[in-house]
Amino acid sequence: MSITLDQANRIIAAILNRAVELNCRPISAVVVEPGCVVKAFQKEDGASMVRFEMAYGKCYAALALGRDSSLVKVRHEESPSFTGFLIKTSDDKLFPEGGGMQIRDSDGEVIGAVGVTGDTEKVDQELALHGIRSAGLKTDADFEGKGRKFAIRRTKAEDGR
Repeated sequence: MSITLDQANRIIAAILNRAVELNCRPISAVVVEPGCVVKAFQKEDGASMVRFEMAYGKCYAALALGRDSSLVKVRHEESPSFTGFLIKTSDDKLFPEGGGMQIRDSDGEVIGAVGVTGDTEKVDQELALHGIRSAGLKTDADFEGKGRKFAIRRTKAEDGR
């Protein structure tokens, strides 16, 4: 199953509305299907250039490594040769920075990803989470501890590697 256009639009609308409430800088958000095929994208007036590429790169990172892009950033800091290889083999599509999250349905299946950019990494991440939850969908964290399929490796130190 893949995310619907209606779900994608609801996620983005919730993100943009919340960004106004928080008085964020101009935000850009993209929702993609599995395989990183764009379903919907919005860029607020005043957002700087290359925002689509950044938001898309965060989705790509989340889907490529099966975890939030903020955790891909941690992986990049721990092992730059590993993520450097992934960035190169993805033709520079993968962007290891917070603000990208996998989107899961109620059964835990990945149905897409969202990428947000425009404010701080922390705010981008919070907006992504808000958008997913506002649409009644789930994140990786909602399935933590529910088996190997949903295991999230955060850092090398966390699992003794």
